[in-house]
Amino acid sequence: MSTVHFVHSGSAYLPELAAYASHLRQLGHSSQVHSSADSVPDTADLVWWICGRVSPQHTQRLHRSVHVHEYASASVAPAAWLKDRIKQLTHPRPQHRVFQSDWVRQRMGLTDAVPYSLRDMGVPEHFLNAQALQAPEFDLVYLGVMSRLNAFWPTLQAIHQAGLSLLLIGEVPTALQARLYKFQNIHSIGRILQDDVPAQLLRARAGLNLMPEVLPLTEQTSTKMLEYLATGLPVMSNHYPWAQRVARQHAGRVQLLPTHSPAHAWQAALAHAPKAQADRSHLRAMSWAAQLDNLPVWQLL
Repeated sequence: MSTVHFVHSGSAYLPELAAYASHLRQLGHSSQVHSSADSVPDTADLVWWICGRVSPQHTQRLHRSVHVHEYASASVAPAAWLKDRIKQLTHPRPQHRVFQSDWVRQRMGLTDAVPYSLRDMGVPEHFLNAQALQAPEFDLVYLGVMSRLNAFWPTLQAIHQAGLSLLLIGEVPTALQARLYKFQNIHSIGRILQDDVPAQLLRARAGLNLMPEVLPLTEQTSTKMLEYLATGLPVMSNHYPWAQRVARQHAGRVQLLPTHSPAHAWQAALAHAPKAQADRSHLRAMSWAAQLDNLPVWQLL
């Protein structure tokens, strides 16, 4: 049995770490998550860096270990291009890399001969099996990074003017809370456990996906949209390249609206939204199990 040591020094919530741990147990291996490479033992079998920054010092200390570098995202602004180039130039050469997509791989400029795996985001199995126990209480639900809503104030105003109710799931920054205070049809329940997410999503008629139109966000997977679809909800989203591709893949389940759509457009979109899907067996490919089963990276174990 091998132990995989994940190094995640950032503050971002990464559901893939729990998925990795579960998958490794099924393969007969164990895992441990470190917030700093300082705690990774010299005898580590495999060190899996969530990049971030990879420490050349610790890479040298752990020279007997197998190293994996994972890039779940390209760098974000400010100075995104510069951050990616610094990683390209300073990260030691690993035995394997994992990228969320080929777009991320090319964006990072890491196109050398190091073997790699492409691993998209997934959803836990229980999202695909969850069922609503009562009629929806809200028109829309938004799950995820609340600070991004600051870029969509006209959208929130239009939703309010349309008389649509909106449930927010996540930690709302104090400044945004103050702005939302006058919108009585927008409710927040804060951050919740992932196991509780499906039941909360199913309190709404449709999921709301709002993504700022900046790279790399417009080209990378929106986990919230996958989770909406996995629980059977139709989705309303602003226009951007990744959302457009998903709308084509899930015909009729995703409506794309311009960011500055007026209130009547939101009313019409909700009126035309299909009902929640009870049977999502055709979406099994979205599960973490399907995403992780055949990754080449497991050959290192």
